[in-house]
Amino acid sequence: MQISGHTQLIAHLGYPTASFKAPMIYNPWFENQGVDVKVVPMGVKPQDYAALLPALFSLTNITGALVTMPHKVATCELVDRLSPTAQIAGACNAIRRENDGTLTGDMFDGDGFVRGIQRKGFRALGARALVVGSGGVGSAIAASLAAAGVSHLTLYDTQEATAQALAHRLQTHYPRLKLTLKSNDPAGHSLVVNATPLGMSPGDSLPMDVARIDPGTFVGEVVMKQEFTPFLQAAMARGCQVQRGTDMLFEMIPAYLDFFHLPVATPEQLQALAEIRY
Repeated sequence: MQISGHTQLIAHLGYPTASFKAPMIYNPWFENQGVDVKVVPMGVKPQDYAALLPALFSLTNITGALVTMPHKVATCELVDRLSPTAQIAGACNAIRRENDGTLTGDMFDGDGFVRGIQRKGFRALGARALVVGSGGVGSAIAASLAAAGVSHLTLYDTQEATAQALAHRLQTHYPRLKLTLKSNDPAGHSLVVNATPLGMSPGDSLPMDVARIDPGTFVGEVVMKQEFTPFLQAAMARGCQVQRGTDMLFEMIPAYLDFFHLPVATPEQLQALAEIRY
């Protein structure tokens, strides 16, 4: 479908945009459904984001926005209301403009990640998990793991205060959850997650010591620039089951579509139509 004066836009906001995969998943689905909507990547640097957002939503043909790194946390202060999930995560990755012009924010990263690992056979209830990275996506994954019933979460971030703030939010909502901070040692965990940007650029260090991951541990990734990042490749070499960053994306898109009041697809339908390139 061609873009016309009737086309409604969903902005994909982040920086840099080179690794964005969402347009190659959403747009083929919209075309398949005959829906005149397009997801459009829009690169915006952190220092310009607060000024851009209200101007962007003054456009008459914008439905909403997908929000990715590095803007998920900042978005919370720029919308009129947040879902409970976004409040717990302290981050927002979806914005919908309501009929009165106000903006509603929600967060689907964590639900997408957890749905993905559960569909692959991982049992979250009672599990011990390590989440490296306490920014927007890491906070969301930690919140959804807590909701899924993990018994112990280890949180690590190079910015210690960020991990401590996440721990405080989690403890408020899940007082029985056991929390450990300051360690990215994967030993003894049944699930380990890279929720940092490490792996997006050539030469990045690994987010943790892979040699310390127990064989059989489930390993998750959020980076989507490669199908299998060096971190996942190293984990697979140790006999670990893995979840790619794009797997999380496919799992969360049905929730996004429902949020935007658009035709909802299954992950399998989206995968069959997707035109992802690496």
